[in-house]
Amino acid sequence: MTKIADVRAKSPDELKTMLLDLRKEQFNLRFQRATGQLEAVSRIKLVRRDIARVKTVLGQQAQSTTKA
Repeated sequence: MTKIADVRAKSPDELKTMLLDLRKEQFNLRFQRATGQLEAVSRIKLVRRDIARVKTVLGQQAQSTTKA
């Protein structure tokens, strides 16, 4: 799980890379769940929350650059 302060400290390019990695992990977790190989089911929820955090911070950064 990623802390929000860690996410806010990253640049937009780093956040986009992080978002891509999280989406790949989410896909792999869904695939494992579908094939019955997933053991840590709670990891799906954590990845979804991390994706939401990154998207929220990206949106906030985009808003702050348009206002300035």
